[in-house]
Amino acid sequence: MDNQRSKFGLVYLVGAGPGRKELLTLRALEVLSRADVVVYDYLVSESVLQLCHPSAVLIDVGKRPGKPTNQSDINDLLVELASKHRCIVRLKGGDPFVFGRGGEEADALKAAEIGFEVVPGVSSVNGVPLFGGISLTHRGIAQGYVVVTGHGRFGEPLKYDWDALNRCGLTLVVLMGVAHRAEISEELRRVGMDPLTPVAVISKGTTASQRVIRTTLSELGMLQVESPAIIVVGSVAALDFSWLDVRPLFGLKVVVTRAYGEDRLSHSLEELGAEVVRLPMISISNPSDQGESLQRALGQIGSFSWIVFTSSTSVKRTFDALGDLRRLGGVKIAAIGSGTKETVLAHRVGVDFVPTKYVGETFVDEFPAPSRANDAILLPRAKVARDVVPLGLRNKGWKVDVVEAYETSYMVYDKSDLVAKADLVLFASPSAVEGFYHCFGKMLGRLPIGVIGPITAKKVEELGATPTFISERYNFPGLVDATRLWWIDNCKSETV
Repeated sequence: MDNQRSKFGLVYLVGAGPGRKELLTLRALEVLSRADVVVYDYLVSESVLQLCHPSAVLIDVGKRPGKPTNQSDINDLLVELASKHRCIVRLKGGDPFVFGRGGEEADALKAAEIGFEVVPGVSSVNGVPLFGGISLTHRGIAQGYVVVTGHGRFGEPLKYDWDALNRCGLTLVVLMGVAHRAEISEELRRVGMDPLTPVAVISKGTTASQRVIRTTLSELGMLQVESPAIIVVGSVAALDFSWLDVRPLFGLKVVVTRAYGEDRLSHSLEELGAEVVRLPMISISNPSDQGESLQRALGQIGSFSWIVFTSSTSVKRTFDALGDLRRLGGVKIAAIGSGTKETVLAHRVGVDFVPTKYVGETFVDEFPAPSRANDAILLPRAKVARDVVPLGLRNKGWKVDVVEAYETSYMVYDKSDLVAKADLVLFASPSAVEGFYHCFGKMLGRLPIGVIGPITAKKVEELGATPTFISERYNFPGLVDATRLWWIDNCKSETV
């Protein structure tokens, strides 16, 4: 059997949790990052799929209305993929073995003598009520809980010992029960459960569209609610420990167009309750000369009075090429923007100059003139960038050596539907605006747009759209504050 398994890849049955990528286990993240193929369900969120390796093949086998997928076909697909690839991830919402049919897939793999590993996930049983502010157990109220599925096989009525579910006195959690909510209400009341028993229904739990409805058993059947949803029956449903929906950006679904790895903006928005869709518009790659010009300039670093950094990426690329920080000697450092400054400081190097406004024009106006002839500045930056800084510094008398530190290119996505469902798109650079327009065209003008400053706003206008708001402070904290004010003033009341 071991010899047979060596001919096949390993299949990981991975729990994706109830929605948010933060609820993935470290093991799930590790196998996703190196998977050759990812076979995923309908309810696996886009934020989780974005954690897959860029070269991974993604296969959607989600069961949804109008697109049924036979479980035996999925089993056969996993066996087939294991004969062609080394690392296959079967990504399932919640936990693979909690109403996820993971056991059937494990059975099929075992029968085919294919190795597999099960990676637990946060089940919606626990995760969704928690995000909805409901504790399934509570001292003096509920000593435990029972979990059942509300989905009858082939649409048949639910077949439970309803009297036992009533008499146990435990919290009842029903998954996939929206279609049978009237039947659940009727059966529990039939066996004697109090019609006024508290009930909570949490739909689209853990997402920006999460909605918590508190009602009673007698009213459950008439409730208007969207799937997916979880039904909690019992006294704990009357308790309210809400924490997500009280955050200022709860309900906001925002597209962030920053490059991968530059997540300060996304993290700040998520901490305030927003659901972030990361769609980097720009891909960063090695310079066209593979860094030879940068290495050559750094080899003569002592001939420069200043290094001017215009982006965090230019900082990282330069310090990676520099190696020994002692080579900087007496060279001063300037940074345009707080994020760029923070990246320099993270390398344990001080910053000597930052403009009062984080745009090239202000930088040129405020930067000192050279103290002697032929004073030189090293400016490592992207291959294609605005010429405001080098031209302005030369006009002030500086000798400027512009060096290509990295190259950028536009990303291409087939995610128009995903973008259309967003409430807002944020841009932190003109290049991100151009990339978005290159990818999505006129969708640029169909959504509210938030921009980090006037230069980015100008690019939006050049492409035929109008920014909804412009950050007063041209940095990430300023953009977050502007987003918060816009959402609270204009939109949040409509989502509550």
